[in-house]
Amino acid sequence: MTNIVSSSALVVVPAYNAAKHLQELISRTRKYVCDANLLIVNDGSLDNTLDILKQEKVQYISLPQNRGKGAALRAAYGYAIERGYRSVLTLDADLQHLPEEIPGFFARDDGRTIVLGVREIDRKIMPFARWLTNNLTSLIISVFSTQRIRDSQSGYRLIPTVALRQIPMKTIGYDFESEILFKAGSLGFSVKEVAISTIYEDSTSYINPLADTGRFIRQIWRRIWA
Repeated sequence: MTNIVSSSALVVVPAYNAAKHLQELISRTRKYVCDANLLIVNDGSLDNTLDILKQEKVQYISLPQNRGKGAALRAAYGYAIERGYRSVLTLDADLQHLPEEIPGFFARDDGRTIVLGVREIDRKIMPFARWLTNNLTSLIISVFSTQRIRDSQSGYRLIPTVALRQIPMKTIGYDFESEILFKAGSLGFSVKEVAISTIYEDSTSYINPLADTGRFIRQIWRRIWA
């Protein structure tokens, strides 16, 4: 691998039925990321997401059927590790994560530290189910990693590949993101925060907060009593 790749972050966007915002997202992201460092993972979309990726001539992985956000991220992490990237920055495809905030993550990327985008955790802004499950999983992860985690459900995050190589990944749903933070914290990786915008308008959520939180809690229970 070249020195350029080994000192770069791969920006990853998991995309499921993301056609509505995808072209705008790619255009805005390209202002901060070269095409060699941008990867879209089509998670078995049923709309014309794949057609847009081909039209935009962007690097992509296309899963033959929808397997869940965790599966899409696992595919991207494997891609980044195999090609020698220093870290992976993930953001969602629905423009809830602003591409304009990418430089804030890059500025904190030292190849060893997880950088977590933190929203305003406020019941007046965040839907109640998300507020409740976010606080619960954040508390659990904070206790086991012995560091304060305020927004464990945030998918806008940068993770060094040195951490990804050490983390055993098992889940494939939305609880995958909580699993990653929990296991990284238990391995001693530190987490820095960067403030990001809190946006919920005009987006479709495929998250089942209570079910995914339940799966995460079962993971922790098995880990305690294993």
